[in-house]
Amino acid sequence: MLPKRLVAMLIAVFGLTGAVVAQSGATTTRTFVIGLGSTETAQIAVVNLADASSSGPAASCTGTIAFFNAAGVVIGAATAFTLGTRQVASARLPFAGAGGTGVRALVRGEVTVTRIAGSGVSCTPAANLDTFDTSSGVTHHRYTGEEAISVAN
Repeated sequence: MLPKRLVAMLIAVFGLTGAVVAQSGATTTRTFVIGLGSTETAQIAVVNLADASSSGPAASCTGTIAFFNAAGVVIGAATAFTLGTRQVASARLPFAGAGGTGVRALVRGEVTVTRIAGSGVSCTPAANLDTFDTSSGVTHHRYTGEEAISVAN
């Protein structure tokens, strides 16, 4: 039989482990699929629309922006972000970095936001994807998705 002290310690350890698991992050993803032309660059922008808190934890969104090729393989490294109230982060992918052949490449852009359940931290992310002429910077198209991404707290 196990000594009472060891049993109490095991209960405490497993209880804390359960609390950490219960607070694991809720992950939400926004995906954009585009055909990127040979003269274009894609850019995903993310903003935290959450209002500043007058009491409690400051607003904060944490996540990544990543691009994938048509085979589902990540292109380059994901861009990590942590955004306070009204802050913006972005990541760009020029056609040359997309690994496409010919004049067009199929690309998937993805924004992933992770929250700690029950943290009380306000996070209201919104995202969009633009394609623009790499030389002039002129926007060719804006892909909708500016509405807030639903993230459970």
